[in-house]
Amino acid sequence: MTPREANFDGLVGPTHNYAGLSVGNLASETNLGRKANPRAAALQGLAKMKALHDRGYWQAVLPPLQRPDVAALRRLGFAGSDAQVLKAAAREPILLAACSSASSMWTANAATVSPSADTADGRVHFTPANLVSKLHRALEPAATGRILQAVFPDPARFVHHQALPAHESFGDEGAANHTRLASTYGAPGVEFFVYGKHGARPGKQPHRYPARQTRLASEAIARLHGLDPCRTVFAQQEPAVIDAGVFHNDVIAVGNLDLLFCHESAFVQPMAIYAELERALGAPLQRIVVPASRVSVSAAVRSYLFNSQLLAGEAGHLLLAPGECAEDPQVADYLAELPERTPIREVLHMDLRQSMRNGGGPACLRLRVVLTEQERAAVAPGVWLNEDKYERLCAWVERHYREELAPDDLADPALLMESNAALDELTGLLGLGAIYPFQQ
Repeated sequence: MTPREANFDGLVGPTHNYAGLSVGNLASETNLGRKANPRAAALQGLAKMKALHDRGYWQAVLPPLQRPDVAALRRLGFAGSDAQVLKAAAREPILLAACSSASSMWTANAATVSPSADTADGRVHFTPANLVSKLHRALEPAATGRILQAVFPDPARFVHHQALPAHESFGDEGAANHTRLASTYGAPGVEFFVYGKHGARPGKQPHRYPARQTRLASEAIARLHGLDPCRTVFAQQEPAVIDAGVFHNDVIAVGNLDLLFCHESAFVQPMAIYAELERALGAPLQRIVVPASRVSVSAAVRSYLFNSQLLAGEAGHLLLAPGECAEDPQVADYLAELPERTPIREVLHMDLRQSMRNGGGPACLRLRVVLTEQERAAVAPGVWLNEDKYERLCAWVERHYREELAPDDLADPALLMESNAALDELTGLLGLGAIYPFQQ
């Protein structure tokens, strides 16, 4: 069989909450302090995975990180037993929230992945994102790297790099700012990196919110992965849309195979970017460019239209969109027309409201990995979703997850015990062994 794209979705963690930690992410800021439902969030994510599995897509799951991160709190000077550490950290709620975040559920930020067809050594390359722009996410890279190594363990087929240096010049947000375009999944592709600022030189930048991805970081990843410079394209995100709440490129653009679906305001000098992509692709690029007259940037951010998953199907592309897209008049009207006049032949809406309230839509929840059959066979087998695994994971969520969680609950020692018990059982369900520090 020819190579295919697999979706590795992050399981929502037991500490899913609305602490408003992500400045520049308007949904995260707006829902600060609201009570979350971790159980519903995890089940909604699993339902999305199951829907794609049922349609024949390769679907796998990635485990959440251990949270609360008591070890990080100890590094910040909180001492004593786990319960004492949490009690003391409760007096610094921002630090406690950062060390309790379930943000690893958005695995589009976990890493940048280059398939074997694109790399000089013919192996799949992974670089965990350093996520230095946000404290709660900057705690993740080492643990993310360990999980990726457990899921993709064969060094003959997979290469795992360390995260880039943890400095703002090399700010890296992972696949949320990276798209691969190709004629087929098995053909050499064009790796398309989008950045918000250069990282070392002055230039056009947003004013209200920080640009999280740098060109320096994207260039470093391209070198690490052994990418062909002739098939690698770097583009700057339009600073004005970052200031409007487009904190990652995947909030304003998404691509798959030879199709790019984006807003007209996504990039600086967009026509030059389209031309460069076509040159690198060596073929015409199919483009669906949404004009502001049809869907405003604010409507795109509000609905997460472009944070939909764009998936190849037998009769054309499928757009898996958040349910909010059906509720926004501008977006709903535009989407209703797509199947009749574009390569997107079907639009499927999914309820991901718990994730959306923290600013993460369908595309945020998955890491895309193109694999050959041999590479797929080398992946840890227990992470692949099937009917039985789906039912067992849903039952696992029902046993371990709370129906309600407020930011003040993060100091509860029982939550730590519940979370560790859940993760301990999960590693058995997924066959990943002792991947968490508390299991060592």
